[in-house]
Amino acid sequence: MFKLAQKFLPQQRLLNGSKNALSLRRMISTSDEVKSVDTIGGLPSEIVNEQKLKKTTRTLSTLQNHSVPIAARVTVSKDESRDFMSVFPDVVRDLTNATKSYNCNDAAKWFAQVLQYNVPRGKKNRGILTVLTYKNLVRSEDLTPENIKLAQYLGWCVEMLQSFFIISDDVMDNSTTRRGQKCWHKVENVGLTAINDALMIENALYSLLKQHFSHLDCYVALMELFHEIAFITTCGQSLDLLNSNKRVSDFTMENYKAIVDNKTAYYSFYLPFALAMHLAGYKDAEAFRQSKTILLEMGHFFQVQDDFLDCFGNPEVTGKIGTDIQDNKCSWLAVVAMQRANAEQKQIMIDCYGQNDPLKVERVKELYKELSLPSTYAIFEEESYNMIKTHIQQTSRGVPHQTFLQILNKIYQRDS
Repeated sequence: MFKLAQKFLPQQRLLNGSKNALSLRRMISTSDEVKSVDTIGGLPSEIVNEQKLKKTTRTLSTLQNHSVPIAARVTVSKDESRDFMSVFPDVVRDLTNATKSYNCNDAAKWFAQVLQYNVPRGKKNRGILTVLTYKNLVRSEDLTPENIKLAQYLGWCVEMLQSFFIISDDVMDNSTTRRGQKCWHKVENVGLTAINDALMIENALYSLLKQHFSHLDCYVALMELFHEIAFITTCGQSLDLLNSNKRVSDFTMENYKAIVDNKTAYYSFYLPFALAMHLAGYKDAEAFRQSKTILLEMGHFFQVQDDFLDCFGNPEVTGKIGTDIQDNKCSWLAVVAMQRANAEQKQIMIDCYGQNDPLKVERVKELYKELSLPSTYAIFEEESYNMIKTHIQQTSRGVPHQTFLQILNKIYQRDS
C-alpha cells in the first residue's frame, strides 16, 4: 500500500523543516505578507506556486464539477476493512451480554440497534489505524491470531469513542446527516434518547477493555489513555462551542489550533497510535512524546482538509452536508479569509457568516473563491505534507518511519 501511495505523490525535492514552516506560515497570513515572499527554496515564488497549482489542478476540479481528484482513494483496503468488520459481531455480542447481566434485556436489544446503526458505518480509519500500527510495531512471530484480535478489539473501542463524540456533536449542532444516513437523533423514535445512547457507547468500551485486556500489563495504561483522550476531546468540543458564539472577526489562528488539537488530533491520530504502542509493549516515554508531536501535526493537517471539504466537498462523496458557515464555526477557511480580506470583504464576512440564510452562505463561499482560498488550500496541503514528512524523517526513538508515512499517505489529498 505504501508503494502504491507513492505513485500518486508529487516527486518534489523536500525543503528543510524551517524553510517549510516559514513558507507555510506566510501562506496562511495576510495578503500583504504573501506578496512579500519573493522566493521559495531559491526559486521565484510565482514560478513555484504555479508549478504546485498545476499539480493540484485535478484536486481543484472538485470545486467545478465534483469529479474525483487524482489522489482520491479508499483510505483502507477492502481486506483490512473486511477483517476488521468480522470482529464487530463479537463486540455486539459481548456488550449485549454484559447489558443483559444487569437484568436489562430490553435495554440490551435497544443497545444492539444503537451499536449497529452508529459504530460501524463510517470509514473506520481510526480503528483500522490501531490494528495496522500494531502490526507494524511488533515482530512477525508476535502476530498471532489472538494478538491481532486484541488489536482489533482496541480498534473497535476507538470507533466506539468516535461514535460517542459524533452522536453528541450531531445533537449539539442539530445536524441532519452523517456518514450518508440520518443522524441518530433524527431517526424516528430516537430523538434526545440519543444522549443516553451516546453515554452507553462511551461507557461500554470500558466493559470491553475489562473483558479482554484486564490480564495484560498494559491494561491500566489503556484505561488511563482512553479517559485522558476523552477529557481532552470534550475540552476541545467546549472550545469549539464557545468560539461559535463569537463574531467571525474575533476568530484567530491560535484559537483554531487549540480547537483542532484538542477536539480532533488527539483522538483521531494520537489515540490509535498510542494504544498500539502500549499493546506492542512500548515503554519509552520519549518515543511516545515524539510520536505525539508528529501525530498532532497530522491531526491539524486532517482538520484543515475537513474544513475545506465541509465547504467545497461533494456531499455524495463526503457523506454529509457541510454546515460550518451556518454554524459560525471557527474554521480554517474563515480564519484565513479574515486574514486576507480587505475592509469591505471583512464586512461581508461579519454580515453573512453564521447565518442560516442560503444566500448569505453562498455569498461567503463566493468570497472564499474571490480570495483564492481553494488555491491557497491546495498549496497548503502540499507544503504541509512535505513539512510533516521532514519531521517524520527526523524522529529517532523506536517507531519506524514507514509507520508514520503510511498514515500520512492515507490522508494526503483525500476527498472525504
